[in-house]
Amino acid sequence: MRLGYFTMPVHPLDRDYTTTLKEDRETIVLCDELGFYDAFVGEHLTDQAENITNSMLFQATLINSTKNIKLATGTTNLSHMHPVLIAAHAAMFDHLSEGRFILGISPGALRSDAEALGIIDEDRNKMFAEAIDVIIGIWEGESPYNIDLNNNRFKVSTSKTRYPEVGYGILPKPYQKPYPEIVGTVVAPFSKGVIAMGERDFHPLSANFLLPKWVATHWKNYSEGKSNANKKASISDWRIARTIFVADDDTTAKEYGKYNINSPYRFYYSQILKKLIRGNRQAVFKNHPEEPDDSITLDRVIEDLVICGTVDSVVEQILEFRETTGDFGELVYAGMDWVDEKLSKRSLQLMAEEVMPRVNTHIEPQEQSATG
Repeated sequence: MRLGYFTMPVHPLDRDYTTTLKEDRETIVLCDELGFYDAFVGEHLTDQAENITNSMLFQATLINSTKNIKLATGTTNLSHMHPVLIAAHAAMFDHLSEGRFILGISPGALRSDAEALGIIDEDRNKMFAEAIDVIIGIWEGESPYNIDLNNNRFKVSTSKTRYPEVGYGILPKPYQKPYPEIVGTVVAPFSKGVIAMGERDFHPLSANFLLPKWVATHWKNYSEGKSNANKKASISDWRIARTIFVADDDTTAKEYGKYNINSPYRFYYSQILKKLIRGNRQAVFKNHPEEPDDSITLDRVIEDLVICGTVDSVVEQILEFRETTGDFGELVYAGMDWVDEKLSKRSLQLMAEEVMPRVNTHIEPQEQSATG
């Protein structure tokens, strides 16, 4: 099982913008040094807490500050830009990083972003589907493209201005062939979007704020999509994000990870809970659809979703989680604000150097037995 990193990020509103951007960069540099496989970074235009406005631009600043980690958009919001821009920028990023790039995609769910862009009344899911078809069409096609897909608002051609002798009218191709890995974040139980991911050979990343029982529904749907495309689903393609804090003693772990009023984990989930309630999406925290809304409290959400403790305890909790979900290819550690820089860095170190090796030591005999 690989170890990845994902940050939205979520910072207190009173923190200095420049400082938090430096903090987010430093965390990914540390993840690279610790051997994390990849790092996903979210983006929003109008969220003061989740303050990275363009994940591709942010990640580009890390290309020369890291050596091995794959730099991923988490996500690029496809309703925010014309797909020609995304296709061209992503291709350039792929070359600048020499293939250390993953394109994470989503429609762009934040309504205030949509309002600011003047698309609040648009069907952003439809825009998303249209945009990805055009992006793939550009990468798989050749100039002058002449992309005019049925019922798709985005028409792409350079036929009127194409001048190949001097390079006019030719969009860049990615470094990776045929194009970078494409990952979609999954935020709903029984998501039908995961079926479409399987059909298109995009890879799912299950969100960290989903209960284990709802995460488990994603693999079945992804496998169904792969089967629809006459392909077999690979466990290695499935990423699952979890909210994790590891400390050298249990008291520190529980205080910083759950109970202290200044815990970054409490702040994180207070933000997520308020946003999902306002968007009437709090059902993701329910054990069953009929459960009353008032049963969803911050304390309960934290108890259900934060894995924290010493190395031994976190290993045990991850293996217990895996018993519910089944096997998966990558555990993605959700990043938090640095309330305590030392504890935050120590948690990442313990996760990479002690927790994951022990988890994999436990998993490997099971896999050998299953295949042997």
